Amino acid sequence: MTLFQRYRRARNKNKRRANDTMPEVELASSTSSSSGSNYHSENLLEMDYLDPYADVREELEELSIKDKRAFAQGEGSHAEEPKIPSFAAFTTYLGYTVLILCGHVRDILAKLFRCGRYVRGHSEFPSDDLECYAPLLKSWENFYTRRLYHRIQDCFNRPIASNPGANILVLERVSRDGNKTMELLGPLEQLETLQQQELYKNCAYIQSCDNRVVRQCLNLGSYNYLGFADDWQETCREDVMASLNDLPVSSSSCRAEFGTTSLHRQVENLVSTFLNKDDTMVLNMGFNTNATVIPALVSHGDLIISDQLNHTSIVNGARASGAAIRTFTHNDTSHLDEILREAIVMGQPRTRRPWRKIMVIVEGIYSMEGEYCDLRNVVRVAKKYGAYVYLDEAHSIGAMGPTGRGCAEYTGVDTSDIDIMMGTFTKSFGGMGGYISASSEVIAHLRKSCAGSAYHNSLSPVVCQQIITSLKVIMGEDGTDIGKKKLRALRDNSNYFRMRLTQMGLHVLGHYDSPIMPVMLYNPTKIAAFSRECLKRGLAVVVVGFPAVPILMSRARFCISAGHTREDLDRALEEIDEIADILKLRYARSTFG
Repeated sequence: MTLFQRYRRARNKNKRRANDTMPEVELASSTSSSSGSNYHSENLLEMDYLDPYADVREELEELSIKDKRAFAQGEGSHAEEPKIPSFAAFTTYLGYTVLILCGHVRDILAKLFRCGRYVRGHSEFPSDDLECYAPLLKSWENFYTRRLYHRIQDCFNRPIASNPGANILVLERVSRDGNKTMELLGPLEQLETLQQQELYKNCAYIQSCDNRVVRQCLNLGSYNYLGFADDWQETCREDVMASLNDLPVSSSSCRAEFGTTSLHRQVENLVSTFLNKDDTMVLNMGFNTNATVIPALVSHGDLIISDQLNHTSIVNGARASGAAIRTFTHNDTSHLDEILREAIVMGQPRTRRPWRKIMVIVEGIYSMEGEYCDLRNVVRVAKKYGAYVYLDEAHSIGAMGPTGRGCAEYTGVDTSDIDIMMGTFTKSFGGMGGYISASSEVIAHLRKSCAGSAYHNSLSPVVCQQIITSLKVIMGEDGTDIGKKKLRALRDNSNYFRMRLTQMGLHVLGHYDSPIMPVMLYNPTKIAAFSRECLKRGLAVVVVGFPAVPILMSRARFCISAGHTREDLDRALEEIDEIADILKLRYARSTFG
C-alpha cells in the first residue's frame, strides 16, 4: 500500500487530530527561525491519529532536537564523528596491500606465460599494438580497474526492471570470466548446472520477469526521497501524460533557439516562487548545472572557496572556471573565516591585487556524509567579508524543512542572503535536470553565457510537467495535504532508521532529519561482502569505496524514502543486524567490530 493510499484511508476513517494526546516540544536553538523552531512541535501537533511511530515518538523528537541544538552550538556531529578503530585501519591497509601485491604478481605471471583474463591474443585493433601506440589508460587506473574494481564490480551498476520505488526488481547478472564482464541472466536454464538452478529456485526473492531472473528487493539506495516513484499513478500521471497532447517528448533544441516552451517558463516561475528568488533557470542535467554554471560566474582573477567535501560536479566546474581555488575544512566556519581574511589581506599571488570577486560554495546536505551545512554561520562569515554564497541543494531541496524548502528553511536562513541557489529535480521531485535561482541580473547573464543553457538540449517538456505537478503537491497547491504528509513521513522514517542503526552499535555518519545514512565498513573486503549479503536477503543497497571516498572510509549509504513503511524498515533493520554480526561491523561497541 502506497503512502498516498495509506493516509487517504486513515483520513477517510477518522479526521481526528492528535492535539490533545501529543506533547508539545519546544526547540531552543540560536540558529532557528520562528518557522523552523516550531518544526518539531508542529509535527507532533498535526500528526494524524494513525502514527506508525507512536511508541518511539518522544525518543525520536528528543534525538532530533538534541542533535540540532548541538550543531547550532558548534558541537556538530562532524566534530564527534566516529573515529576508525586502529584495528580496522590496520586491516584496511593490510587488505589493500595484499590486493595490490597479488595483482602485480598476477600481472607478472600473465606476461611471462602469456595467459590470463587480461592478456589479449591477436587483435584486429591497431591501437592494441603498444609498440606503436601509447597506452590509452594510465597504468595505475588500468591496474586498479583490473585487479581491484573488477573483483567486486557485481556490487555496482545493477540494472533494475521496475520503477525505483520502495520495492524494486533487480535484474540478476552472472559472470563467466571471473567478474571481468557481467551479463544479464535470462531463463534459469541458462545456468550451467542443476545445482545453480536449485539455488535460485529456493530463493524467496527470485521471480520471473520478461523471461529473465530478477530479485525482488527493498530499495534502500535510490534518491526517491518523497516517494513519487511509489504513488506516481495517483499524484502525477494524469498531468504528465496530458502534457504529451500539446508538446513533444523533446524540443530537440537548446533554450537559446527553439527549446523554450510554456512549461519551461512555468517551472522557472514556480521554483522562483517556492524559493522566494527573483528568477530561475532550469537545465537538463543536475551534474552539468554545477559544471557549466560555475565557469560562467567566475574566471581568472576570481577566488572560489569550497568545502572540502563538495560534490565532483562542483570540483569540475571550479577547475573549468580558471579561478583560483581554496578549500576549507568541512563545515568549519572558523577555518572559512581564516581563509577569507587571508584572501582579503594578501590578495592574488605575486601581484597582490585584490580578487575581483570571491565565491563560497557549500552544499545543503553532503551526499556521502549525511550531514547538513552550517549554513547560517557560512552566510554570516561570507557577508562579513563581502563574499558571494553559492548553495548546492541537490539533496536538501524538497527533503528538508517544514515545507520542503531545503537547508535554508531548515537552518532559518533567508534566501535573500544566498546569492546563488542551485538544486536538482532528480531526487525529491521524481524528474531530472537542475535549476539555478538568483537575481534577475544573474539569471539573464547565465542564459547567454552558461553552456548548459546556451548550447545543451533543453529539459524535456514532459519532465517539466512532472516537476510542476510534484512541486505543486509539495506546496499544497494541488488541494491536498499529501505533500505535507510526505515530508513528515520522510523525516520520521529517516530518524527512526538512523536511531536503530546507532543502537546496533554501527558507526553511522550524519545528522538527524537527513534522509542519508552512511554506515562505515572501512575494510575493502567488507564492501563486497556487505552488498552481496544484503542482496541475498532482498535489500538493494549502495556501497562506496576508494576513490569516491578516502581509502580508509569505505561505507554503505542508505537513502530513506517517504514511500517506505515502518514494516519495510523493520525488516531491513533485522537483516542488517544479522549482517553486522557476520561481518563484525559493530565498531561503536568493539575495536574489532
